[in-house]
Amino acid sequence: FEEAAFQLQQVFRIDISIALNILGIESMRAGHYRIAYTCFKLAADRGYSKAQFNVGLCYEHGRGTEKDLEKAAFYYYHAASSCHPLAQYRYARCLLCHTPENEWHRHPKAVTFLEQAAMAGITEAQACLGVFYMRGLQPKEKRGLKYLLLAARSGDAQSRYHVGVCYEKGLGVQQNLAEAMRHYQQAAAAGNRNAGERLRV
Repeated sequence: FEEAAFQLQQVFRIDISIALNILGIESMRAGHYRIAYTCFKLAADRGYSKAQFNVGLCYEHGRGTEKDLEKAAFYYYHAASSCHPLAQYRYARCLLCHTPENEWHRHPKAVTFLEQAAMAGITEAQACLGVFYMRGLQPKEKRGLKYLLLAARSGDAQSRYHVGVCYEKGLGVQQNLAEAMRHYQQAAAAGNRNAGERLRV
């Protein structure tokens, strides 16, 4: 009986958090940012990862509350620890935003969260990792190309351009100028200026 009561309490707790988060989303859409923030915060404080992510967004963009990147990172971290892919990406970005790219190796937690987000299909994380592995102190070109290709297949024109560079220069793959041209053309068609310049060259 005690176990059943405990389970009911857990379900009730989760249901309230879900309802508060939905109310927050609807309030945000209606432009009632302060109400949205309050709803998200109540659900986040109950441990609901989607609401924790939304509170992080509120702090990052100053919606319904003051802009505070440290608090944003705090809430992103809690959501990321519950396997929320977008929170994993945003928390990693918070860790890395004040770190030069060539020192990212000092933040293994950030890279781990980026990898998890990338494998969950977050295009921005894939693109970020692709560049990281290509430009690190000890470049891992094949690994970088893998993530750039994933991001390019998701429609990221900048990653498509970088894939072209890999084929042009033979980074992580055998040099193939025809394949480089194909990727540059696709990136240029998607609006990437660098790809257009490489095609002219």
